[in-house]
Amino acid sequence: MTAAIAFQGVPGAYSDLACRAMAPSYTPLPCPTFEDAFAAVQEGLAERALLPVENSTAGRVAAVHCVLPEAGLSIVGEHYQPVVHHLLAVPGAQLGTITQALSLDQGLAQCRLWLREHHIHPVAYSDTAAAAAEVAQRGDPTVAAIASQRAGELYGLISLASDIADVRPNTTRFLLLARESVWPPVGSVPCITSLVFRVRSVPAALYKALGGFATNGVNITKIESYLVDERFTAAQFHLDLEGHVDEEPVNRALEELRFFAHEVTVLGVYPAHPFRRNTGATS
Repeated sequence: MTAAIAFQGVPGAYSDLACRAMAPSYTPLPCPTFEDAFAAVQEGLAERALLPVENSTAGRVAAVHCVLPEAGLSIVGEHYQPVVHHLLAVPGAQLGTITQALSLDQGLAQCRLWLREHHIHPVAYSDTAAAAAEVAQRGDPTVAAIASQRAGELYGLISLASDIADVRPNTTRFLLLARESVWPPVGSVPCITSLVFRVRSVPAALYKALGGFATNGVNITKIESYLVDERFTAAQFHLDLEGHVDEEPVNRALEELRFFAHEVTVLGVYPAHPFRRNTGATS
């Protein structure tokens, strides 16, 4: 029996496409929500989950970032998936008659200016491919979906416009999650380390916590912050950096981080995707 890889959405979603591109030997397992995809791995229904964390146009996927630190899963890989949005509608529809477009909020955000230019009202939906299925079911020539070409093929829709994202190329970064951590041997491949930590909301707390990365020459590629208490006095940070935790510069930087921060948790050490080398991407 082929091992499963969980994703949020239905067949034809960009996460489905990413699973097939990154892990073709796995069977994609559709899940209604991000929490369901996490749970599929936690409960042993899937060996892996592949979830989007940020897009080059619309930014971070907050719902995944918020759940990730508490999920008890390890990051074992990353994937960068090209996203080519199509405006999909039922056969016979025309671009000039479309008044509404259904899609995931991230998909709508990535096409915000294009939709405004064409006087099409955005309507948030659970995911891109599910929006395509809904449009097919309705049969209304005034309603379209923003989704992949594959979703159009699966649900019998036609493409009225292609590559409609406001910024091109449009790319989404995904994280591959597993129950057990799998760290590459030190020096075997370029690595990314992801971790979370907390600091008190006091002057220079973050400056002091991050100082060790500068003095040890460790490049931070991404930092995200979240308030974690009801009084807005403490913050949690998600950090991605270049390097392996067992490399001496990274190890020294983490020692200094632990002196000024607390609840430092390494979420994963995993191979850097070739996309980073090809484009100089930092996140």
